[in-house]
Amino acid sequence: MKLLNELIINGNKIIIREKRLSDAQNDYTWESDPQLADLDAVHPLKISFHRYLNDYSYELRIPFQNSRHFGIDTLDGNHIGNCSYYHISEKDGEAELGIMIGNRDYWDKGYGEDTVKTLVDYIFRTTSLKRIYLKTLESNDRALKCFNKCGFVWCGRLLNEGFNFVVMEILRKQWQDKSAA
Repeated sequence: MKLLNELIINGNKIIIREKRLSDAQNDYTWESDPQLADLDAVHPLKISFHRYLNDYSYELRIPFQNSRHFGIDTLDGNHIGNCSYYHISEKDGEAELGIMIGNRDYWDKGYGEDTVKTLVDYIFRTTSLKRIYLKTLESNDRALKCFNKCGFVWCGRLLNEGFNFVVMEILRKQWQDKSAA
């Protein structure tokens, strides 16, 4: 159900929209999944759904500053994941991008690629940011392939708590050139 004045960003295969309380069950399931947690180099959730729901509803009412969080739906309205941009720095002209397709039925079918392209396009069209970057595990071949297809280029490595991350970026100029082609 679309809410009045809800932000909707249309892709070719997906719709990016504001987070809803009805997303909580899926998000809890995905954040509790050990395989999905491994792909993010985090620990799976161990709290009760009741506590999670309380925190979730609070965050919806009072969103974090310097970040935007969205749900990802298929064109027919099935919630399949989440995406965000955060660590938004107007001063530095950059933000970090994150994405998770939590519903495995939609893996390797172009939904992640469409989400990344759609979100990057939205960010560059609606902000003055000059750079979008992301970090992904060096071992996450599916994510690396997706981000490369979307125009992100390798710009560094990061070792964090024993995990090897690849840092990738796309600059506004690269996006403009790709959009014009």
